[in-house]
Amino acid sequence: MFDDPRLALLRAALERRPAAAAPREPGMFEAAVAIVLRPRDALELLLIKRAVHDADPWSGHMALPGGRREPRDGDLLDTALRETCEETGLCLDAAARMGALDEVTPSSRRLPPLVIAPFVVAARPEATAHADPSEVEAAIWVPLPALADEAAAGELILQLEGGPRRFPTYNYGEYVIWGLTHRILRQFLQLADDVGLTRA
Repeated sequence: MFDDPRLALLRAALERRPAAAAPREPGMFEAAVAIVLRPRDALELLLIKRAVHDADPWSGHMALPGGRREPRDGDLLDTALRETCEETGLCLDAAARMGALDEVTPSSRRLPPLVIAPFVVAARPEATAHADPSEVEAAIWVPLPALADEAAAGELILQLEGGPRRFPTYNYGEYVIWGLTHRILRQFLQLADDVGLTRA
């Protein structure tokens, strides 16, 4: 699984950088996401576009595969892998784990009180993903250099109750990545850049 030297570099970098845990407060839910990497000519990561559902606060957003922890999950890595399998049909086991990033929590009070644990996992070069239409509108593989390119950086302006607010974005074709997914990817891309893996 880790024969590709780029994955080996990333795994070593993750081992040198223990993930920071976010504080748990009463009433908070736990969730996990997977940064799935596929080693082809460039390293590619898997993103999903969430299906549109009125009850989903992230309806229609670009995201990493993942979701809330369920009682049957042994740990948060189990959550990330189970959700990835359910949402994209890409089923990996715990041996695919390369490491973890710092946990994040929503900064907006309009969002559910969550702690989200991001895990970096490896897939084989021939891996494919197919969107489960009940949860996911699209599943796409994005080359790391395309996200790391300065031209991919953008800004989203939302009109909120307190006035307009600006959010940084990554743009890939028609897809706009912002919010919690942007925060997690910014962590990951910084790590990948530190070991020289974001250049085409």
